[in-house]
Amino acid sequence: MAIAKAERLMNLALCLLGTGRALTKRELRTSIEAYLEVGSDDAFNRMFERDKDDLRELGMVIETVENLDGDVGYVARRDRNQLPPVTLDAEEAAALGLAAKVWQQARLAGAASGALQKLRAAGMPLEEDREAYSALEPRVPAGEAAFEPLMIACRDRRPVSFDYRKSNAARPGTRHVEPWALECWRGHWYLAGFDRDRGAVRVFRLSRIVGRVRSRSGTFTAEVPGQVAVRESVARWAGEHATGQARILLRAGAGYPLRARATVVSERDGGWDELEIPHGHGLGAWLAEFGPDVIVLEPAELRADVVDRLRAVAKG
Repeated sequence: MAIAKAERLMNLALCLLGTGRALTKRELRTSIEAYLEVGSDDAFNRMFERDKDDLRELGMVIETVENLDGDVGYVARRDRNQLPPVTLDAEEAAALGLAAKVWQQARLAGAASGALQKLRAAGMPLEEDREAYSALEPRVPAGEAAFEPLMIACRDRRPVSFDYRKSNAARPGTRHVEPWALECWRGHWYLAGFDRDRGAVRVFRLSRIVGRVRSRSGTFTAEVPGQVAVRESVARWAGEHATGQARILLRAGAGYPLRARATVVSERDGGWDELEIPHGHGLGAWLAEFGPDVIVLEPAELRADVVDRLRAVAKG
């Protein structure tokens, strides 16, 4: 039925745009096959009014005109239903091309490719049209199953619930969230929103969502900020904003990302190195990813955090 309605709206739009004069309801009914199949006049009038309202909601300008005989007609003038010329510089076109690549693994891949084709036909410079100066190509993967339903929920301001497994938890817990925005940071997608159960703003990593994202009825209870700083929130929770220094032992030849962040590296006996690295919120989760290659010396709370996370992983 969705396809039939879309086809009916398209035919109505073409009729209104393709004539130089206003068309009455009677003329439109005899010109569009879907309207001919409607039995009664009342049913046609209701369908036509809904279709007309839908086209106007989509942005189409439909004028109501009364002719000399007193009949009411409708017309959509082309000059009032044309977008202004689209002008993009190379950087803007490249950003659009990168955004379209996000949808390569999602349901809107066809629509994104079609939009790029239309821009190319209009003469806009696209990234793939330019000479390649580097073997490196930026990619923003969106392979998580939760990406698309959360994107739609953010757009429609629709509350959701999902099962979420924290890095230090053995089993996932259910979260009820008012989603605000999605952002990719260091190869991972994150959702920022209002956690209803905790009554506070939270950031969720999509790869830790277990199972299906479920839509919930109702409206948002918390005010959505004008600008959602997802990346800054993730950086803060990931320990990018350090509040102190931590000392760890790192197995020789391992943990190069940790070595890159270290402020001091000293060789120790037994195939270990001692590192001093900036310590902030979330460092424990990162250190736990290196498993037996890392031993935390201090602070004590960081050591306890890493031990708890490893024990949770061991329990499955």
